[in-house]
Amino acid sequence: MKFTVNRSAFLKKLKDVQLAVSSRSTIPILTGIKLIASEEGIQLTGSNSDISIETFVRKSDEQSGLTIEEEGQIVLQPARFFSDIVNKLPDETFTVEVKDRVQTAITSASSSFIINGLDAANYPHLPEIDTTQSFTLPVNLLKKIIKQTVIAVSTHESRPILTGIHLTISDGKLKAVATDSHRLSQRVIPVEGTESLSYNLVIPGKSLQELTRLLDDSLDEIEVAIAENQILFKTEDTLFYSRLLEGNYPDTDRLIPDSSATEVTLEAQILLGAVERASLLSHEGKNNVVKLSVKDDTVEITGNSPEVGRVNEQVTTQSISGEEMEISFNPDYLKAALTTFGPVDITLKLISTLRPFVLVPSEDKNEFIQLITPIRTSA
Repeated sequence: MKFTVNRSAFLKKLKDVQLAVSSRSTIPILTGIKLIASEEGIQLTGSNSDISIETFVRKSDEQSGLTIEEEGQIVLQPARFFSDIVNKLPDETFTVEVKDRVQTAITSASSSFIINGLDAANYPHLPEIDTTQSFTLPVNLLKKIIKQTVIAVSTHESRPILTGIHLTISDGKLKAVATDSHRLSQRVIPVEGTESLSYNLVIPGKSLQELTRLLDDSLDEIEVAIAENQILFKTEDTLFYSRLLEGNYPDTDRLIPDSSATEVTLEAQILLGAVERASLLSHEGKNNVVKLSVKDDTVEITGNSPEVGRVNEQVTTQSISGEEMEISFNPDYLKAALTTFGPVDITLKLISTLRPFVLVPSEDKNEFIQLITPIRTSA
């Protein structure tokens, strides 16, 4: 195998596949990057068993400056070492040549490296997924859905199913839900072309976070195909595979209240600022708790840490209706939830001091829901 390529163009693709490579893999060959040189270009593959990324440097792309002198394949590892070499090479182009089956020469201007590769025939095969039942999503919308729901994914492995985002597709709608049993985030969107499809799956939250890092804002759409235990996200040059989590996701619909005793409408960013200031004290104290009080047509945020001090702030609202209410909560949960809304008006729905409360955008209330479980306090 021998090829010459533009260093910047190759490095961008290399960093994409590196997202799927773990330096701590129990399968040594998966710590490397698989390269295949063919008549059309260079295929790069990285995998950690949970996710796999395959991307392509095309010879037809003028920016790649790619010339293929000899076809072939090799695995170069560790991936970070190979990437560091390419990143530090002195010239705009470099050449990769495999000699003696695995020994690989990397040259650029007067610089030359010889590294030992691995036989690519031993690299695990990526899953085959039928794309005849695929559908497309706008990239910016997919990234937004992930950002809005992944905050509620559990980080504890004691209940593996909760470390994922639950996706269901039916009746032309996609619903994404995540919960760690303390909070919940749900987003529902209509998706054209899915009216005849029905899916129920759970994707690891970590996989979807890596996907958002991979997706460039210049992309318009992404193709999605689903198999029994894998999901594939496909752009023009890149394939992103993720395993699916096994098991039944809990019925989260029953957690979302259909009525409330108190409703407050206000700007998300105003409430976020108040909670951020209150959490400055709560983080310094032993108990990370902030209180929200609705009384006399005012909303007050209070942070009280006996070891540090106290903060009180009245929050500007647009409307308040219902009963007086006092509720204590983890400010980090509420801050994360408010951040996902952006600069919009939201409605805060409170049921009782110890029942979960809900945040929804004032418009499209059924499309996006954040739910947070309050904290029981002694006083």
